[in-house]
This record gives sequence, structure tokens and C-alpha cells, in this order.
Amino acid sequence: MFRPALDFRRLYAAFNEPVTEIDCGQKCAPLNPNRQPVCCDICLAVPCAYDQEWQYLQANSDLWHLWLESDCYTSNTHKQELSAEISNYQVLLACQGAAKCQRDYRAISCRQFPFFPYITADFRSIGLTYYWHYEPTCWVISHLEQVSPLFRQEFVSYFDHLFDYWPDELESYARLSETMRNEFVNRRQRIPILHRNGSDYLLSPGSERMWRMNPSNYRKLGGYK
Repeated sequence: MFRPALDFRRLYAAFNEPVTEIDCGQKCAPLNPNRQPVCCDICLAVPCAYDQEWQYLQANSDLWHLWLESDCYTSNTHKQELSAEISNYQVLLACQGAAKCQRDYRAISCRQFPFFPYITADFRSIGLTYYWHYEPTCWVISHLEQVSPLFRQEFVSYFDHLFDYWPDELESYARLSETMRNEFVNRRQRIPILHRNGSDYLLSPGSERMWRMNPSNYRKLGGYK
């Protein structure tokens, strides 16, 4: 499939705001057995990059290399399983670690973590929700009130641009959103949405009806209860 070229230098510059004003990595690292921020621990959250993005990173930074099982301190993660979760135009990556991070060359998967764009059943991109697999370990998921408004704006703008150029990415996130709805139906829980209009909601995974919420009151999870 032909995919129009994206200018990742410009996209990185426009999507560069940290998730929170504080260093949230200092909040989660003490609870991580590896003592690293969850988003920087490639045994917990393996980054991926689009092929075009990987070409840009290779040409401009020595931060990254293709992910290997030997990069991980545990044997529980297998490259074959991880590769099945990404598209054929993406690659798995590993970096030199949080202490050597080159922030200007963070991959998009790092910049958006722990969030992804929520796509409704009728294919509308309405805002941010989180990768629910990281509920027990990611501090931000238990403190949604700390998410920066500017981060939210840059997140929405980036994905609007991406979906305009690569519509199949909208379909990919629509499938992920559907999986989340099924998961939360089974849990009998509502999905938190940081809406593109700046407000915050709980969404029914069955009907997709939304109720306003105060993110400070969202449930605390994992070690943050």
C-alpha cells in the first residue's frame, strides 16, 4: 500500500509537550522492579516506530536500535508475539535507557504513552484514552487530572494529521478502541475519555453514552490505590 511521506522532523517539533508538568517517571519508577519509569522499561512497554519514522531516527540519532530479546532482563517477552501486535510497516525498537534519552528524538509511541486516540463505533476520533494494560504500573493513569492541557492539544493535532494522511491508522485505532470496549464491558466499567473539547468523560462501553467526570476522582489503580 502506498503511504504518503510524513515529515517527522516537523511532527516531532509539534508533538513535544510532556504528558505532565512534573516528571511522572519519578512517581512510577520506585514501584517498578527495574527502578525505571514504566514508559522507558522496554520489558514492560516496547516502543515501535513506523518505517518512515525509523528512517528519520536512524539518520539523526544514535538513541535507538532494533529491539532484540536480549535487550530485556526477563524471558517472558517474545519478539514473535510482540511483532504480531504491530503492523507490517512498523518495527520494534529499544533505546539506550531513560538516563540517555534524547528527548528531541523520542518516537511517537514514547510521546503518546500511555494514551491512544479513542475512536467511536461510528469512526469519530473524540480524544484520549489509555492503554489499559498499564493500569497497575503507570502513575499517570491513576492521576489523569495531571495530564497537561497542551499535551492534549498536541496529541489531538498530531493524530488528526496522521489520520488525514494515513486513513488506515484510524481503522487500526478503531479496532483497538473496540477491543477496549469489549474489555470494559466484561469488567462492567466505564472508559475514561480526555475529550478533544477539553472536558473529561466516562463512556459507557456498550452504548458509548458519556457522562462528565472530574479526573481527580477517577479510581486509583495498582500500586497507586
